[in-house]
Amino acid sequence: MLAYSLNLSDSANAEAPVLVFLHGLLGSGKDWQACLNELNGYSTVTLDLPGHGDSVAVPSLGFDDVCQHIEQTLTTIFPPQQTFILVSYSLGGRIAMYGIAHHHFEHLNLMMAIIEGAHFGLDTADMRQARYENDFSWSQRFKKEPIAQVLNDWYQQAVFSSLNHEQRQTLIAKRSDNLGAEIGQMLLATSLAKQPLLLEPLARSAVPIHYICGEKDTKFSQLAEQSGLSFSQIAQAGHNVHHEQPRAFANVIKHLIQTHESE
Repeated sequence: MLAYSLNLSDSANAEAPVLVFLHGLLGSGKDWQACLNELNGYSTVTLDLPGHGDSVAVPSLGFDDVCQHIEQTLTTIFPPQQTFILVSYSLGGRIAMYGIAHHHFEHLNLMMAIIEGAHFGLDTADMRQARYENDFSWSQRFKKEPIAQVLNDWYQQAVFSSLNHEQRQTLIAKRSDNLGAEIGQMLLATSLAKQPLLLEPLARSAVPIHYICGEKDTKFSQLAEQSGLSFSQIAQAGHNVHHEQPRAFANVIKHLIQTHESE
């Protein structure tokens, strides 16, 4: 079972969905706090993924195992009739999409999934091999080097190009609480190289998917546009929209819920 933080709203009606938040690599459920502050009136639960936060002792064994942990945790906390909306970022988004595509959440009453900045899968064996070699290299560094040193290089990657120096230093300080060995293990266990293509099975799924990306995040904006999924592009945000623009991110969630309820 995964560690979690639960906030049940007194103002939410009994039929309202619970918002379930899954963080990205190096994060924890606490990453969502600025967004949660904008979602008063909604019941929420944040989960710490294996090797992260208070789930640091939970082993990282791969996509199937993580999905089983998520389903087990939610079915333990909530009654069978409870409805959920998955809200997930980056690695958490890939795990959410994998779980939906491969029917790992069959015992959850999923109303919708909101995916932020997550990849749908690599097209060729050569791309997967290159990604595996890259992730293996990073995983070894996380396992063997001081984590602050590795993070200094990690946040120089192109996907984080919208961050300024001060934002990078803040993230390095915040993420240095992680255990490098556990991060390295999770990185390799859930590598994009090991993830199958997810768009086709997601298109066949009964669970509606909405994608969120930042306008400064060119790579994932292109993925969103090419995906065929409904998506929102948030102004003045890069890869981590819920951190950079938490109010705008929360407003998308509210709008999607209201639209669903009026259908």
